[in-house]
Amino acid sequence: MSVFLSFQEDGSFQFTTAGYTVIVLIIAGLMILGSAHFTKKRGIHPKQLAFSAIALSLAVVLSNIKFIKLPMGGSVTLFSMLFVVLIGYWFGLGAGLTSAITYGCLQLFIDPYLISFPQLIVDYILAFGALGLSGLFHGKKNGLIFGYLTGVAGRFVFSTLSGVIFFGAYAPEEFPNPFVYSAAYNGSYLGIEAGITVGILLIPQVQRAFRYVGSLASDGTQPESDPA
Repeated sequence: MSVFLSFQEDGSFQFTTAGYTVIVLIIAGLMILGSAHFTKKRGIHPKQLAFSAIALSLAVVLSNIKFIKLPMGGSVTLFSMLFVVLIGYWFGLGAGLTSAITYGCLQLFIDPYLISFPQLIVDYILAFGALGLSGLFHGKKNGLIFGYLTGVAGRFVFSTLSGVIFFGAYAPEEFPNPFVYSAAYNGSYLGIEAGITVGILLIPQVQRAFRYVGSLASDGTQPESDPA
């Protein structure tokens, strides 16, 4: 056992109190960087920080409502990814990536499954951080749907890569190819949640509601190219 890690018999490891302290410091640092981005780089009103914090909190809470939970991580949740994606859609790429990476650190704190530090980076920083790619569609027509699909696709890519590199040895006999196994494994739970979420987002009233909330956070300014 090290100062920061406690190794388990199955080859995985957990954080010690010191390890969790480091995670908390990292999260605090990311929040400070996000605040600097909001308030200095783009002159965004502090009210938007509050809306982002609320969306991130909802994402964390909803991530713990799991309809399907697979071994070695992965689950179908109650729209948790949507509330991470919303921040990028509302406020742009920088805010989206910062919030999504912070969300990944929170998941690392709440429900970790770790076998190595490279796997930690890919599964918790890169995969969850990819949800912030929704910021590429800030102010675009149908930006919420395209941003959501892009964020989920990014998470799928990194999660599949993690499966091939770190968990390929666990592939059952019917999946001799680790890439096929990882893609099927990660595509199952991500695809189910994404399909349900997009179905909800296709309802015009739902899209208008999210745009309206975003406009409230932006002092009533709606994206010009994303009409209500």
